[in-house]
Amino acid sequence: MYSEKVLDHFSNPRNVGEIVDADGVGQVGNPKCGDIMKMYLKIEDNIIVDAKFKTFGCGAAVATSSMATELVKGKTVQEALEITNQAVAEALDGLPPVKMHCSNLAEEAIKSAIEDYRMKNGLIDEDSSCNVCCKRCEDVHHAIDVEE
Repeated sequence: MYSEKVLDHFSNPRNVGEIVDADGVGQVGNPKCGDIMKMYLKIEDNIIVDAKFKTFGCGAAVATSSMATELVKGKTVQEALEITNQAVAEALDGLPPVKMHCSNLAEEAIKSAIEDYRMKNGLIDEDSSCNVCCKRCEDVHHAIDVEE
């Protein structure tokens, strides 16, 4: 059962679209589970002033993408990096356990977009990038397959 906030963010997603001149763009996902998130960030003076997303996936994926963009706006880059999948899920008043991978993707999309921003601005180089996507979605689905 989904919370009212999940249903609201799915039915009325915030910040859908793309930012043409985005400072950071991150795409994460796993074709195996079918959820792909792309997040766009506009950053001025180390503050995220705008965030948009495009998501291909289930209702929970759309809702977590929407909430993630709401959570990062107005935050510093460092504050946005500290947003966890649990924080996204809590902001939506929870997610069913089988849908927690969507909040993982939201966290990873934020980090991937910030990594892109840092690389574009010479704050990290390609060799030291963190390779954000840790395939948690695949891990979650593997665990579900094992349990079934």
